[in-house]
Amino acid sequence: MDGLGVLEQIGELARSGQAFALATVVWRQGPSSSKQGSRAIITTDGELHGWIGGACAEPAVIREAKQVMADGNPRLLLLGSPDQFGGAVPDGMTVVPISCQSEGALEVYIEPVLPVPHLVIVGGSPMAHSLAAMARALGWCTDLCRPQDFTATGQGAGQGAGEGAGKQWADERSMVIVATQGHGDEDMVERAVAMRPAYLGLVASRRRGEAVLGYLAERGVPRDQLDRVHAPAGLDLGKTTHEEMAVAILAELVQLRASGALSGVPAPRVQEKGREQEATDPVCGMTVTANAAGRPAEHEGVTYYFCCAGCRQKFSENPGAYTEAVLR
Repeated sequence: MDGLGVLEQIGELARSGQAFALATVVWRQGPSSSKQGSRAIITTDGELHGWIGGACAEPAVIREAKQVMADGNPRLLLLGSPDQFGGAVPDGMTVVPISCQSEGALEVYIEPVLPVPHLVIVGGSPMAHSLAAMARALGWCTDLCRPQDFTATGQGAGQGAGEGAGKQWADERSMVIVATQGHGDEDMVERAVAMRPAYLGLVASRRRGEAVLGYLAERGVPRDQLDRVHAPAGLDLGKTTHEEMAVAILAELVQLRASGALSGVPAPRVQEKGREQEATDPVCGMTVTANAAGRPAEHEGVTYYFCCAGCRQKFSENPGAYTEAVLR
């Protein structure tokens, strides 16, 4: 996959709501097989699409990319023999030894691209604007649209366009708030239920909400769809200002998302408690993952792991030479 193909896949993954990491080579030292500007995508299951380097570089980049996606923090890697960098490595950079059969080195920047919740607010009231501002402050992808722009077809519509950016559409990964204040509530709810969003809420009194849902039931909207409508939307805080009403709605969405009740909506990121267990290749000194992918070999009751078949072969030919070095 070349650079353009990587960029196209980035767009596809982002639109599908999948998490991934983007790795970019920002510096190289020959004879590395990579080149400056090379890019690759690493998915959550550890698949690498693109080109970032050879057999020594790829496992290290994949391992670090998984950690980047887990903690949400980008990092800059220096891949090569530690003595190539000496004391010139700036604070905050991660040095990963890859000194197998190449004397090349790479500097790779890995950044996470994590999905965020998508909120569509239909209406133009002060409450709707307050809700949109609060959701954006949380980093959510938020669309505030007029009723006439809330389309019943997906053509020409897109997520994340922002306020007043044309037609808006929702899907099973979206949360929709109908806040039309009695101006076409029935039509907007009917359009929204057909989109089957993860959450659909109507801003109205309980009596008004019952009337809207009753009318739609008479029009033939399936009961199972209407039962998923939150009317009224938000936590019950009693009489409130429009700002407090926006807080109540957002609080309910945050609560449901955190509990896992909103299927399809990206869950809050939880800090991973620890990294995968790692080991040091006794031949070249590279840090490798201590699992089956690390080509394990046992010697005198101890399991060793290797970055490549070449290192494992050298070890098997004279294990004592390398185990003694490890013990020293």
